[in-house]
Amino acid sequence: MSYITDHQRKFADLKIHLENQDQLRRRANGGNSILFSYPPNEERQYIEKAAELYAEKAEFIDVSKLLVQVIDEEGWDSFKEYYNDFKNTPHLIFRSDDPTIDLYDFIINEIEKTCKNNKIPFLIRTGCLYGTGIENVNIMENKAVMNLPQPLVIFYPSKIENDNIYFLNFKHASKYRCILID
Repeated sequence: MSYITDHQRKFADLKIHLENQDQLRRRANGGNSILFSYPPNEERQYIEKAAELYAEKAEFIDVSKLLVQVIDEEGWDSFKEYYNDFKNTPHLIFRSDDPTIDLYDFIINEIEKTCKNNKIPFLIRTGCLYGTGIENVNIMENKAVMNLPQPLVIFYPSKIENDNIYFLNFKHASKYRCILID
């Protein structure tokens, strides 16, 4: 289905879920997230429409910008060396449990900051998480995300096929701890 014929239904569904947060937690297995699925090649149109509809109510957290920020703070040469040392275990680079701030920490911090500003966090450009070891379920099951005063909306370039969701149309993904808008 094309963007033009599909977007109105999806944004109407999103509005309903944002307005009925008590039902969201029940239907999302205790989670507090909305996974907003759309074809990867239509990402720009969906983000533009969301920005138009939620300009006053939401904060758009661009994962691609956070990734660049992480690299800039580390310094390119230092990041490159670290990446080459751990490229076979990307979760150690982007989502480790050590006290060093990594991409995952940046994402969670931005989500929390957005809620403190009484805005709904919309996570966009999530396609750049591919290969980082950060999965949507890692974000959705984060204790801080599950306890936010408002739900996290994850813009998710994907396809749905036989009740399965495929991130970037090929990588099987989890829809646990969220409500899926497809």
